[in-house]
Amino acid sequence: MTDWTTFLTRAEALLDRVERLLPQVSEPDWRACAFRWRKFRGQGFLQGIFSPHAIRLEDLQDVDGQKARLDQNTRQFLAGRSANNVLLTGARGTGKSSLVKALLNAYAMDGLRLIEVDKADLVDLPDIVDLLRDRTERFILFCDDLSFEEGEAAYKALKSVLDGSLAAVPDNVLIYATSNRRHLMPEFHDENRQTRHIDGEIHPAEAVEEKISLSERFGLWLSFYPFSQNEYLTVANHWMRTFGVDDVRIQAARQDALQWALMRGSRSGRVAWQFAKDFAGKLTESDPGQE
Repeated sequence: MTDWTTFLTRAEALLDRVERLLPQVSEPDWRACAFRWRKFRGQGFLQGIFSPHAIRLEDLQDVDGQKARLDQNTRQFLAGRSANNVLLTGARGTGKSSLVKALLNAYAMDGLRLIEVDKADLVDLPDIVDLLRDRTERFILFCDDLSFEEGEAAYKALKSVLDGSLAAVPDNVLIYATSNRRHLMPEFHDENRQTRHIDGEIHPAEAVEEKISLSERFGLWLSFYPFSQNEYLTVANHWMRTFGVDDVRIQAARQDALQWALMRGSRSGRVAWQFAKDFAGKLTESDPGQE
């Protein structure tokens, strides 16, 4: 018995020394305007981001309708008026995530804060919401590139926070999520075959209803579509101009921009930005006077 007691005493002393060497979870640094939800030894905490992505709303081209609606919703939120949780879905690289980040750049001085939450941490949403409940800032919980498989716990956690939990979400918190899937979950042909037709009415199968039920909890849906050739070139020209390329060289780069998109198999804002960055970098290398 004495040996066992001695062992426990030494083990506790060793754990105390190890804990003192490890970083401790502390109160969030509320001076930051952007945060990540992180985990340490099973405990979640907000890690401040003091150099967030500095993209501007005006940098996002050919998504004017989506931009205007999301901006209006966000300004309502900042003014303390009613506003909706938002789901941004559609083609990859068309500016969904960048648009959310640009809102922070535009409205951080007005009290907007952005918290990035990974899908795996969505089960912590109730804890995050409780942490923000009494703050004066306005928080957007940002879930990027969201999709679920059957039975994931994070799916039910998000669904509960959006609409259905006994505890009300405070009015200083909204959820903005991006996804390539309209209903956030894979949809299978067999599920559509289970749809029933009764007296001329369509009754979706239970599996389909369940998948639709999460996306329907977002009050505002914004859809993004693949760019046409002209839209892609407009965005590429904007970014080349932003990187300091003059108009003569921009006009001459048209065929190179199209070839770049062909090699990538996509015409999108992301591909246009990548081309412009590459083109401007090569131009600066060959002509040091070009800024």
